[in-house]
Amino acid sequence: MLKLYGGAMSRASIVQWYLEELEIPYEFVKLDLQAGEQRKPEYLTINPVGKVPAIVDGDFTLWESGAILLYLQEKYGKVTLSLEENAKIAQWVLFSNATLATGIFTEASREKETPRLLTPLNEVFERQPYLLGDEFTVADVAVGSILAYISVMLKLDFSPYPAVLNYIKKISERPAFQKSIGARG
Repeated sequence: MLKLYGGAMSRASIVQWYLEELEIPYEFVKLDLQAGEQRKPEYLTINPVGKVPAIVDGDFTLWESGAILLYLQEKYGKVTLSLEENAKIAQWVLFSNATLATGIFTEASREKETPRLLTPLNEVFERQPYLLGDEFTVADVAVGSILAYISVMLKLDFSPYPAVLNYIKKISERPAFQKSIGARG
């Protein structure tokens, strides 16, 4: 059975959300991050950087939430995607971790980056329900989780971005979201 390693308040819940969406059985191995369990030798064999999340799927180990999401989509996703569709998904997953999270969670850049990042997202969601169109994908897990975290952790005013606000509401009502990220609150 696939094992997901994470902490109580970590990005492991993003991976957990996608595992719930895929309805894949998994074991959640909760590490006490405050006690430094992620830096113990047995965990460092899974992730030598000593961060969570990480997965062990049979003999295969992988860390970094974005990489894990892309792996799970490729291995367990319910539809086969073209090279171009996979590239679009990767684009949004990388955007989520490298651009969106960094731009808005970094206090020094937040004021400038918020409108620069949320305005185009708002325009996407004015045209279509999900990032890639009518279907919910792993790209929505990646970007949606960061948007949900922003709305809860930073209490940012999303009123200039009503379509983003509606998107956050819609994804947060998904049963798999409720079992993972939504269960944290």
